[in-house]
Amino acid sequence: MEQEVGESLIQLGNSDGSNSSSSDPVTRVRKLLFRRMLVGIKDGRFFLGTFHCLDKQGNIILQDTIEYRSTRRSSPSPMEQRCLGLVLIPSSCQNSCHVDCSVEEQLSLLKV
Repeated sequence: MEQEVGESLIQLGNSDGSNSSSSDPVTRVRKLLFRRMLVGIKDGRFFLGTFHCLDKQGNIILQDTIEYRSTRRSSPSPMEQRCLGLVLIPSSCQNSCHVDCSVEEQLSLLKV
């Protein structure tokens, strides 16, 4: 099961992170480091990569990224892919965000 956390990530990026409890946004983002993340953008493309960074503006950086995009229906494969490496996805372009994690972690991320 995947969980949408795009809005949560943007909220985390805009937080000042002043408290040091386990609910600290910085601590929560650190738990996402090096996890596989699927980010959809407004033009219909998807990027699958390893979560590397989130800045204060909510921009996401993925490493070892593969881009997936729709192709024509006449094609034998409905999706085309290409390897990109390190990618910055601006928060203004993000449409959805999914992270691979356990059910317990998904529930804790919902509390963000």
